[in-house]
Amino acid sequence: MKFSLSIVSILFTATAFSQNDKPFIKLVEPTGEQNNVKTSRQFIVGSTCKSCGLSINDQPVKVYATGAFAYEVNLKPGDTALNLVSFVPPDRTSVKRITYSYTLPPPPDTVKTLEIASIETFPEGNLFVQAGDRIKFKVKALTGCKVFANKNIPLYEMPNNKMPGIYQGEYVVKETDSFLVSKIPVSITDSTGKTVTKETKSWVSIFGPLAPDVAVTKGRLAYLLFGLGDDRLGGAKVGYLDSMILLKVIGKVGNKYKVQLSKYRTAFIEEDGVDFLPKGSFTPESLTGKWTVYGDSSYDYVQLGLSARLPYQSFQLIDPSKIVVDVFGATNNTNWITQLENTKEIKNVSYEQLEDEVFRITIELKHAQHWGHAIYYKGNTLVVRIKRQPQNLSLNNLTIAIDAGHGGTNVGAGGPTGSSEKMLTLAVSLKLQKTLQQAGAKVIMTRTTERTFDNRERILFYRDSMPDLLVSIHLNSAADPIRVTGTSTFYRYPGFRNLSNFIYKRMLELGLNEMGNNSSFNFMLNSPIEYPNALVETLFISNPEDEMKILDEKFQQQIADKVVLGIKDFLESCKKDK
Repeated sequence: MKFSLSIVSILFTATAFSQNDKPFIKLVEPTGEQNNVKTSRQFIVGSTCKSCGLSINDQPVKVYATGAFAYEVNLKPGDTALNLVSFVPPDRTSVKRITYSYTLPPPPDTVKTLEIASIETFPEGNLFVQAGDRIKFKVKALTGCKVFANKNIPLYEMPNNKMPGIYQGEYVVKETDSFLVSKIPVSITDSTGKTVTKETKSWVSIFGPLAPDVAVTKGRLAYLLFGLGDDRLGGAKVGYLDSMILLKVIGKVGNKYKVQLSKYRTAFIEEDGVDFLPKGSFTPESLTGKWTVYGDSSYDYVQLGLSARLPYQSFQLIDPSKIVVDVFGATNNTNWITQLENTKEIKNVSYEQLEDEVFRITIELKHAQHWGHAIYYKGNTLVVRIKRQPQNLSLNNLTIAIDAGHGGTNVGAGGPTGSSEKMLTLAVSLKLQKTLQQAGAKVIMTRTTERTFDNRERILFYRDSMPDLLVSIHLNSAADPIRVTGTSTFYRYPGFRNLSNFIYKRMLELGLNEMGNNSSFNFMLNSPIEYPNALVETLFISNPEDEMKILDEKFQQQIADKVVLGIKDFLESCKKDK
């Protein structure tokens, strides 16, 4: 195949060809030669030799210095063939052909005969329910019929729907209900009186009075969830709990138990996070007892006497800085709080009975910056341990944790040339470690080699190591490898925002596109409350230009330098609040 000089000159105006380069085409997207797709916009992403030219259906495609390329295709319904040609003039070529079959989504398919096409229940999954719980039904069936769930729960056809024959209904479980551990029948009856019945996929059962209903948390990483929502980072977490904490169980959805924290507050916990106590165990509740607020050589403490280990939730307030702890199942019986003068971070402690069975502890801090706190039990005494702001805020007085994201079997995202997030985060983290050590800091690392390290292991490792702060290094990825590019940082708690924000501002000095300092991040490495932490999505590895930058060791060092400067900026801001 011959190529016109115009295409060659467009692609390589300032590029010299190497006579030793052998043309090739390596695709990371799509992965096959024949591709059946349901959306019109597709991307062809991959790499060729660094001095090769590339064309797709005779259209020149930009090849980056790494050999990476990304090309957008907008398909029409039917089959589209694309010829990819990598070449080094005058006559060395490599050719690859890929085909897309784009099928438009079919129009809504109504049910034509007396049948039930599908049944959905919400919440999804097997259910243990009690009086007051709601079960929602959504049924697709023949239009114009009468539909009932469990014989007596009417479902109504939705008007003005794009597709007729969608029936919905909601049922509130009553005290008199006696669901067995069984699936629920749904019946449809047409105008002639003919009836068809079909069962739900999941079963429903009443959480009966004879079932054990008090559980205790186990292990070191049991956590409560706000609800049943989920995404790739997991459900939204209320927070982690100590072990042997009592929970009142009132139901179950799938593999999650529903727990009653207070009169108006429920949460969920995964079944592997609890063990059940025998029937007859007391409901988790307690009057508050003796209070002590004091300090030792390292931390300040708030101790509250209780008669049982109750669940809790904590959160941070800023301007002014406070730690708030809600203890569920606790009722005020306190006459005074003993506050000793040897505290260095606690300014004052107060309490209020927020509502029935919710007892709130408010801890006012002396410094604007939150440096972390821990909550645990000593026997039945609740302890809130507050980390003090270091007296010496120089790097040579601090312990910095560096988390190289992913690793081992957890590859992470990938780039057009086949690069992997796990290898590049390690490369940047090792440079960051060295740069911090040269500045005098003590550095602890999640990993310094290519190995698998589970996120649960990471949390426990740093909980035991207790760094002054943690920075987690990652690379981002997007479905659009052409337009989406840039850097971003992430934090969860407002008291830790400044760390990620200072790092983010320094990262922008590298000329990277702004993707934001993102809050309330539901990632495991941002969930610890014990120390300030930030996650840095350095670049988008999916973008050829960003990938080219992060593959450059000099740029990796520039990232490390900017992160260190961001940490220093953070420390300088804290010095102003001595």
